Amino acid sequence: MTTSRAPFLQRLTAALVSALAVAALTQAGTALLFHATNGALSTQLQSISDFFVPSSLLLFVLMAAAALLGVYRRWYITLPVALVVAVVTSLAGTVIVFVQGGNALTSEVWPSVFDTLLSNNLFFVIFAVVSVVTAGTAIWNRLSTRKFGVVAGDRKIALVRIPASNLADGELTHLDRTPVDTELADSQWEKYVAALEAAGFTTVEVESADTHADSVFVEDAVVMLGNTAVLTSPGADSRRGEIAGVQRAIESLDVDLDLFRIETPGTLDGGDVLKVGATIYVGRGGRTNAEGIRQFRAIATPLGYDVIAVPVSRVLHLKSAVTALPDGTVIGYAPLVEHPELFPHFLAVPEETGSAVVVLSPDTVLMAASAPLSIALIEDLGYTVVAVDVSEFEKLEGCVTCLSVRVR
Repeated sequence: MTTSRAPFLQRLTAALVSALAVAALTQAGTALLFHATNGALSTQLQSISDFFVPSSLLLFVLMAAAALLGVYRRWYITLPVALVVAVVTSLAGTVIVFVQGGNALTSEVWPSVFDTLLSNNLFFVIFAVVSVVTAGTAIWNRLSTRKFGVVAGDRKIALVRIPASNLADGELTHLDRTPVDTELADSQWEKYVAALEAAGFTTVEVESADTHADSVFVEDAVVMLGNTAVLTSPGADSRRGEIAGVQRAIESLDVDLDLFRIETPGTLDGGDVLKVGATIYVGRGGRTNAEGIRQFRAIATPLGYDVIAVPVSRVLHLKSAVTALPDGTVIGYAPLVEHPELFPHFLAVPEETGSAVVVLSPDTVLMAASAPLSIALIEDLGYTVVAVDVSEFEKLEGCVTCLSVRVR
């Protein structure tokens, strides 16, 4: 599922249209199937349809509200919510029809109302659930992520991806596994996304990949080079399935982008790619191999970039060790930087987690709250620092750069 933190009017439109489709399909499908399986006469079709109208109207209202509240973000939320809404609206609609017929709603009536879940309303519930998880999801995804009239020069766009439910099972290379609080991680992710939006980014939520524990680290799936998007070839086999969803999100943007792909046996993780002006440093380590760098160089060089390979062995990715300030200064935690001489302007920071910055604007960067000394150092250089807590992602060798891809 691909959702977006698009403007409210766009999300409202997506919610209404998806709910309308769900209600219409449920109404039509239920009436026709009920008519066919019960051998009713064609003249009775209208009365059958009329019976389900109140339920369908309630279904429209509740599914529109649920869409705005984020029901389509994860399949395991969509499915149970669809079932609950279908049951509630079918029963409520039956009660409305009963009362409209001039009948008294006594305690003796309720068993008969609930019995309709195994008779009249069974088809309604089935059609409603199927319509929500198919048509409703597809329409919401399409309309909520469509960036009407957005081009790179008009608006800053950032791709993000909600943490998978099995986040704690993510790959680890240089750290020992420690317990991850997934609820706290979800909260930290929300605040991270809010910080991007506060800085003027329109965030586009790549469809969740709930079987891929590391999928929240969306930076590894695609590298942006101006108007060129390079889909990567992850070095960890467990992450190969993350790319398809990112590609769909990229293709949904109304931004004129050229799309390239790193092909196996080449491997390349976006976390190994550091852009500093017209120079791109690519980490050669456990996740990115020589063939991946060769393919990447063949894409980037004609675009005017110089690609410099950097050996990496002490950390997972190059950008686990170094990132760059807006003025081009490369910063990093010295004990983890193997070849600082490769960077024309290098500045050591006092904390490991202080080596990662996300450039929000020419004078503002985003950093991890776990690095107060590094934050003070960067602020003393005249930059505004937005601090966010990403402690649960740091346990998985993640940092602030890993959680988004800025489309410029």
